[in-house]
Amino acid sequence: MNRFPVGALCAVVFLALPAGAQQPGATVTPAANPLDTVPDKMPFDVPYGAPISLEHATAAITAAVAEARKHDWKLNVAVVDSGGNLVAFQRMDGAQLASIQISEHKARAAVTFRRETKAWESAIQTNGAHYVMTLDGMIGSRGGIPLIDGGRIVGAIGCSGGTGSQDEVACKAGVAALQK
Repeated sequence: MNRFPVGALCAVVFLALPAGAQQPGATVTPAANPLDTVPDKMPFDVPYGAPISLEHATAAITAAVAEARKHDWKLNVAVVDSGGNLVAFQRMDGAQLASIQISEHKARAAVTFRRETKAWESAIQTNGAHYVMTLDGMIGSRGGIPLIDGGRIVGAIGCSGGTGSQDEVACKAGVAALQK
């Protein structure tokens, strides 16, 4: 029976330890937690305004659908008001059925959290902030953008059916239509 020499075993364990643990009395400084940063101002502090009108909601959807058609994307487009209630919706011919609810969810998340849903996608995929997936009503996919009029959130637009970046492009066309 072969026995592994004790000295060799100790050398393997010693080399496997983190650098700070190899030196008695050495302190290891933990990485700074970005969540410990306290901002001077509250982020995403845009006040809610009066609900978006059906006329403006329809104009945003029309622009988003026109952008999608230019690229042959088949999307579902939803606009909610400042309270997260559905105001208008359009499903393009051939758009996937599952994306009906997702487009509404993106719009609702954008208005209730007062930020683009792209912020959640970035938090999860780029910043490793996986805890945000535990927040009720959050969706970690771009394609939901608040609609702002006079510095106040009046609603949000959500697109779904394409890739996140396609959904976002169509939403931005809807936002731009209201800023004219």
